[in-house]
Amino acid sequence: MKHISIILLAWLSIMNQTGQGLYACKNAQISLFSSAPIEDIAAKTSSGTSVYNSATGDLIFSVAINTFKFPKALMQEHFNSDYLESDKYPRATFKGKIQEHPDLTNDGNYPITVTGELDVHNVKQTRTIPATLTVAGGIITMKAEFTVKCVDHHIDIPRLVFHNIAESIKINVTATYTAAK
Repeated sequence: MKHISIILLAWLSIMNQTGQGLYACKNAQISLFSSAPIEDIAAKTSSGTSVYNSATGDLIFSVAINTFKFPKALMQEHFNSDYLESDKYPRATFKGKIQEHPDLTNDGNYPITVTGELDVHNVKQTRTIPATLTVAGGIITMKAEFTVKCVDHHIDIPRLVFHNIAESIKINVTATYTAAK
């Protein structure tokens, strides 16, 4: 609940600025992938939310951990109860700033760098994430791929299953934005 309040307050502060240059995404697609000797682990969600302020470069992401869907129900159960403890830490968030100022009036692909704070499992870590911002017919899409190390966010992997779960998880994010009204 604490994270939801923080995201809401941040979103409201952004909305109160100018109203112009604000973009929102309510269905960001986020996938995770872990390659391990015994079995690969993959999950997806389309429930990520994000707000982008093109005037300031501010960018906020939030996703409920329990919205990730796995091909096997047992994987999903262990992910939520044993590793990410989604009852205790229900959301992952990112609050940062895009360093570049792409021209959103011209179609094209713009390489960007986002610097900010990633909060997973109630452990905050400063991250710099390369991404691509695409403008096509007035529609803005951002894509990023980065790696999260379990140890960096105090996600414990029991010795009994360390062959099943990789120490690093590859994350892919795709968010398509519409102008906030």
